[in-house]
Amino acid sequence: MALLPILEFPDPRLRTKAVPLAAEQIAQPAFQQLLDDMFETMYEAPGIGLAASQVDVHQRFVVIDVSEEKNTPLVFINPEILDRTGEQVYQEGCLSVPGIFADVTRADEITVRFLDRQGEAREIRADGLLAVCIQHEMDHLDGKLFVDYLSPLKREMVRKKLAKQRKHVA
Repeated sequence: MALLPILEFPDPRLRTKAVPLAAEQIAQPAFQQLLDDMFETMYEAPGIGLAASQVDVHQRFVVIDVSEEKNTPLVFINPEILDRTGEQVYQEGCLSVPGIFADVTRADEITVRFLDRQGEAREIRADGLLAVCIQHEMDHLDGKLFVDYLSPLKREMVRKKLAKQRKHVA
């Protein structure tokens, strides 16, 4: 397994709209290895979700594990939200926007259809943190980041703060 580089805001590649994954790609050893590498990268970061777009792979799939023990890995390939109900405000962070957290309003419950790691069609109803995480990661697949929910002024402040952080690291 290998750690993958995570793209960081404002990298323009994060704005790329991901394309659906072909069903025949799912069983390929290279794709299964990529999933393992994404989980390793996510756990190491540490995070609870990682979209392929964040590691510069512009295909529609994400990995998620919201369990405390980090032992419930979920793969969502070509996810599609069928239903949204309610509303919740959650303080979100993002591996592509390190060290920044902000309140984001999202649906409280969602129904999502997707293919799992084996290519089997699934449909689940999710709420709470899992619902937030799925919506957040699916935004990445559409080239959207959680900072897009912030005002232009706050978004610019985030961009400047990250640039300053990078300058200190270099």
